[in-house]
Amino acid sequence: MGLHVKEEAANWFIEEMDLEQGDFVQFFLKIYGGIPTIYPNYFLGMSYGKHGDIHVKDEVEGITFYLNEEDSWILEEYDLEVVKFEEEEVEFKFNER
Repeated sequence: MGLHVKEEAANWFIEEMDLEQGDFVQFFLKIYGGIPTIYPNYFLGMSYGKHGDIHVKDEVEGITFYLNEEDSWILEEYDLEVVKFEEEEVEFKFNER
């Protein structure tokens, strides 16, 4: 079970969300609309701040990216890698272990 945010992707979030060291970015599951996942009916959403108990995290450039326990099941068989895709976007890759 892993969450891996590449440095270039973290810098994209810092610029786009005006983040500072010590900030938190939560990835969470939702049913409709958002970032596609490996499961057709589930999508990722994002929010700023620390909400609930952190279960899976990656700290990059002083920012903590995380999922709570209730959403971490999506990483039981996959690792989530967040990478810089193009000049103005990031990509979320689910890699089977």
